[in-house]
Amino acid sequence: MSEAARSLLQRWGASFRKGTDFDSWGQLVEAIDEYQILARHLQKEAQSQHNNSEFTEDQKKTIAKIATCLELRSAALQSTQSQEEFKLEDLKKLEPILKNILTYNKEFPFDVQPVPLRKILAPGEEENLEFEEDDEEGGAGAGSPDSFPARVPGTLLPRLPSEPGMTLLTIKIEKIGLKDAGQCIDPYITVSVKDVNGVDLTPVQDTPVASRKEDTYVHFNVDIEIQKHVEKLTKGAAIFFEFKHYKPKKRFTSTKCFAFMEMDEIKPGTIVIELYKKPTDFKRKKLQLLTKKPLYLHLHQTLHKE
Repeated sequence: MSEAARSLLQRWGASFRKGTDFDSWGQLVEAIDEYQILARHLQKEAQSQHNNSEFTEDQKKTIAKIATCLELRSAALQSTQSQEEFKLEDLKKLEPILKNILTYNKEFPFDVQPVPLRKILAPGEEENLEFEEDDEEGGAGAGSPDSFPARVPGTLLPRLPSEPGMTLLTIKIEKIGLKDAGQCIDPYITVSVKDVNGVDLTPVQDTPVASRKEDTYVHFNVDIEIQKHVEKLTKGAAIFFEFKHYKPKKRFTSTKCFAFMEMDEIKPGTIVIELYKKPTDFKRKKLQLLTKKPLYLHLHQTLHKE
């Protein structure tokens, strides 16, 4: 085993144990953060080119499956359902596999597939990543860590069933204003609902690719059905909109900017909200406007109540 491989396995093992310790202690926010950071590093290694990797192609497939299991456990912790789909004791079975990845040659214990197309970023992880140069005006010198292989977006979900006395929210994403709107390739928006700690409260949804681009606007005209009754959203929650586009030279999709809407802004009618520089700050601690120009995300809200 090379020194580089040994060092990687030690770091991964320490991170894995840290996550499962937090999980067993009931510190769920910390466990989710640790799982998501480790999953991203495993995915990155699994996607690395052959001559740049310390691992064989078969070993990288196993590493990618472990990353998938970390995602599944993270999703189970964030789920509002009482039944956990992927349990802590299941995840713990993977620790010896990760530790002995260079000699592991058995069948993987869970029927999962590598999920290399979605990169996870835990809150705060951007501090540990190398960023691309920011191409936005007045950039802070740090680009987006939200970069991952291109994929076909479009994962919108139907409206939830109505409940007496409860309110459902439909948000129409009309358009977004950007100075270089016409240059954005395959743009789409990822919509998520986060609590005050940046943890998902609902499934993440991607819009289809924008319907058209003109002047300084990218048009979407698509409805997003928020997957939780408004009354059930926790105090301090916010709805995030991440604008993403494909960069052909670097062959990945990047987050260009983001916007968010807080609970007191949920009301029927049109709303325009400000755009902020990447990386997406789900905790809303270090916000920096994208531009001084009057360019915004244009939305229209509809409330449905029985």
